[in-house]
Amino acid sequence: MSDIKMRGGGCLCGAVRYSVPSQPIVVAVCHCRDCQKQTGSAFSLVAAFPRSVVSIEGDCASLETTAASGSPVTRSFCCKCGSPLFSETKSGNEAGLVFVKAGTLDETLDLAPTAHVWTASKQAWVQIPDGIYSADRE
Repeated sequence: MSDIKMRGGGCLCGAVRYSVPSQPIVVAVCHCRDCQKQTGSAFSLVAAFPRSVVSIEGDCASLETTAASGSPVTRSFCCKCGSPLFSETKSGNEAGLVFVKAGTLDETLDLAPTAHVWTASKQAWVQIPDGIYSADRE
């Protein structure tokens, strides 16, 4: 039995549930145009976890697109309610990571962004706090 403390999450309708380690590797704000379109907001907040310890129950659909970097991105969402749940990137796959849409976690009060990426396309009104890692690209 594993000693890793886990936390749960899921979609809006409850058809998809998942568990991940309680502590993400990184919590990042992505300002790319694709994330803006997928979320209908200024950015997407994601938490990275090792794929090997992520457990998913329920059916997800996925859409693969080509990111501004030219690499493929696969975004998974609930088949019933459409809630965005997971993103997979080439670099994340190479590192064995999956990116979970942080707002779908059951408990989020302890999560704070540690990085902002694709800031070249961030909305002008979004302010990035001093001391937080920031990159124009992924």
